[in-house]
Amino acid sequence: MEEVRLSVENISNSLRELAGWHFDPSNNTIEKSYTRKNFVDAVSFIQAIVPIAEKNDHHPDILLSDYKKVTIMLSTHSAGGVTQKDFELAREIDKLQ
Repeated sequence: MEEVRLSVENISNSLRELAGWHFDPSNNTIEKSYTRKNFVDAVSFIQAIVPIAEKNDHHPDILLSDYKKVTIMLSTHSAGGVTQKDFELAREIDKLQ
């Protein structure tokens, strides 16, 4: 099934349902940063995302910085932007908190 790229208006409306997520128009992604307890907890959080991403066949860009800050960047590469698939994955990642 081909994913449909969402308009900025649709992205903005969908973001209202997700605490802490924002749209980065320069990268055409939705993003959220999580500050974990320490480095080990940050890496464990990333590892917990792996099976979810695999199950959904949708893989986020992940940045680990400042030893405990994990930034998740979601975009559907095949659609060239944000799709409903990104919001579904964002909701699943938020459940890990």
